[in-house]
Amino acid sequence: MSVQKLKEFVTLASHRRPKQPSRARVTVLTAAAATAVALSAQSGAYAAPAKPTKDEVKAQVDKLYEEGEQAAERYNGAKERADQLRKQADQLQDQVARGQEQMTELQTGLSAVAAEEYRNGGVDPSVALMLASDPDGYLSKASSADQVNQTQASTLRSLQDQQRRLDQQKAEAASVLAELDRNTKALNDSKTEVQRKLQEAKNLLNQLSAADRAAVLASEDRSSRSNGGGTTTKFDPSTLPQAAGYAGAAMNAAMSKLGRAYVWGATGPNNFDCSGLMVWSYAQAGVSLPRTSQSQASVGTNVGKDIANAQPGDLIIYHSDAHHVGMYIGNGMMVHAPRTGDVVKVARADVMPIKTIRRV
Repeated sequence: MSVQKLKEFVTLASHRRPKQPSRARVTVLTAAAATAVALSAQSGAYAAPAKPTKDEVKAQVDKLYEEGEQAAERYNGAKERADQLRKQADQLQDQVARGQEQMTELQTGLSAVAAEEYRNGGVDPSVALMLASDPDGYLSKASSADQVNQTQASTLRSLQDQQRRLDQQKAEAASVLAELDRNTKALNDSKTEVQRKLQEAKNLLNQLSAADRAAVLASEDRSSRSNGGGTTTKFDPSTLPQAAGYAGAAMNAAMSKLGRAYVWGATGPNNFDCSGLMVWSYAQAGVSLPRTSQSQASVGTNVGKDIANAQPGDLIIYHSDAHHVGMYIGNGMMVHAPRTGDVVKVARADVMPIKTIRRV
């Protein structure tokens, strides 16, 4: 090849476009890349979630315990109402039974009259009417003196009045029993919720190693003491002011239970929840309190929210929904049953937001 031809060949080769990949090859490569991205995303989506830190577990457990206490107070309220309804239903059913006996006695008396008249030749029309199933109809029909005498009318009116009372008692009993059924469902729902919250808290703690779990529990105990939630080492019962009367008796009763375990739904004498401790302590002083902290928030006299106005024996209701209660013991302190896993202890009275202070 001449030199000139060689130059021309080189020039043409340098201007030739590079060969493009086929459309099929591009499609295959694109699909493979998309598959790789999808697999990467899926592997990320199905990756095991990161375990919560100790601080995250503690925050969640604290929240679950608080929600459990709220549910426990709903349970207490539902149980108190169920007990009231059950007692009311028993009384109504007793009244219905007695009323039915009286009805039977009246009807038996009329039947005896009819039987005697039958043996003597026939039943008087007035007596036949009295034995009818419609006492009101009898009184409207027996309007003439020859159809009814005063004694018969009086007997039937007694029967009529008794039937009305019996019908009313039956209706009241049915209504109370229906409410009891609804209340029992609410009771069971609240109980299930408490148990679920406590199990969730337990499951969270079990996600931690034994060392971390112990550290969380230890930090809760230190936090409780530093925030007034636990019995402080500086606390000296001998420095407390002496309270007189039933308030003093209730305070002494509550203080005698320091160290007893919190058990939701319990009212003593060995275990307590927050409102149960108040109920039991005041009962020792001969004073009856309602069962729940919400109900206790309206007993006695309101003395505001300032601890400076509190006296030993006063009930301190906490949180906007009144789901916790303690008893003031003086020196800015109170005694309470804090929550599941804890015990009856002394705490600073301002450890939680105060809703109201009540003097019983």
